[in-house]
Amino acid sequence: MDDKSLLDRIHELVAEEKNLRASGHSVTAEDRARLKSLELQLDQCWDLLRQRRAKAEFGDDPDTAHARPVNEVEGYLS
Repeated sequence: MDDKSLLDRIHELVAEEKNLRASGHSVTAEDRARLKSLELQLDQCWDLLRQRRAKAEFGDDPDTAHARPVNEVEGYLS
């Protein structure tokens, strides 16, 4: 996945997140689960984009970057 495709995916996920939050109805358990899933997917996409940009900056092939598992990406803040 190239940078443009990643950014397009990020924009899609953000748009869905905004729609869920602005829907005007009470948030259901299903909505909360979907929002959590969107947040995790966004974190993975941003991590992959940062990896690609770092590799490109230092002369490595950005296509060798790979999506890391959610628990690894989420563990950075711990």
